[in-house]
Amino acid sequence: MAKMAEKGSIVCVTGAGGYVASWLIKLLLSEGYNVHGTVRNPGDDKNAHLRNLENAAEKLKIFKADLLDFNSILAAVKGCHGVFHVASPVPPSSVPNPEVELVEPALKGTLNVLKACSEAKVGRVVIVSSAAAIGMNPNWPKDQVIDETCWSDREYCRTNNNWYCFSKTVAEAEAWQYAKKSGLDIVTVCPSLVLGPMLQHTANASSLVLIKLLKEGYEEMENNLRKIVDVRDVAEAIKLVYEKPEAEGRYICTAHMIKTQDLVQILREIYPNYNYPKSFKEGKKLSELSSEKLQRLGWKYRPLKETLVDSVENYKQAGLLHS
Repeated sequence: MAKMAEKGSIVCVTGAGGYVASWLIKLLLSEGYNVHGTVRNPGDDKNAHLRNLENAAEKLKIFKADLLDFNSILAAVKGCHGVFHVASPVPPSSVPNPEVELVEPALKGTLNVLKACSEAKVGRVVIVSSAAAIGMNPNWPKDQVIDETCWSDREYCRTNNNWYCFSKTVAEAEAWQYAKKSGLDIVTVCPSLVLGPMLQHTANASSLVLIKLLKEGYEEMENNLRKIVDVRDVAEAIKLVYEKPEAEGRYICTAHMIKTQDLVQILREIYPNYNYPKSFKEGKKLSELSSEKLQRLGWKYRPLKETLVDSVENYKQAGLLHS
């Protein structure tokens, strides 16, 4: 077993400018790690927030890397004890050619990262997968809580045109195949819907879910079960499975199960003046998701209200919501 987190050891985070990755880097820097962050375009304004993180000047090194370019990834992971593969294409909504634009980069990108880690003799790789790779399974018994043994059904995802779920499922499954073959030590974390304040300047896909709930004024909405987790708690979970030698396999990372209508009720009590959905109709019957395995490792999460308030205040500051 590789020596885990020594203070001051070097780790790499892919897709450094993204929502979850930014919070992970902030956390790692605050704990004394030296971080290699990969971004496609270091000069891009959307990565500017990384340089303002505490300790970034001394401890954060930004690498220009494309997940589909093996050598650029290898350069970033060389000399690292651990690697956090967070980067993943999330489409705006529908892409004309999902197999090429979504599935290929997710799959090839993940394999390139893993091969580079093998070559650089990295101790442990934490892959951020998604609950999307777990819960899309029509054959799972409806009254049974979903755990890590459940995998999304690829054909089901494909038939429903859910290419994000498909890409996450295929990429994670391939990663496990690769680990089995190569002996690389990998752990995966599968977060549900991630909310909470943003460090980056533009709204990401999961934050938009909440922003739209506050301002779109939908006529009618399905009252579905939402599975929510705070971005700061996700960062803690990712660090935890890296640092705990006994961590192994997959970890579902979710905190709160709540119906959309109840979620709106909580928001309305704190922020009465937003343009909430006007009515709700019966949603799909969805199974619950359990993060018991992660909690046994010592993970804790914050109250839902804190996440919602911190999110809304952050969106107001960013000019994405009126006050």
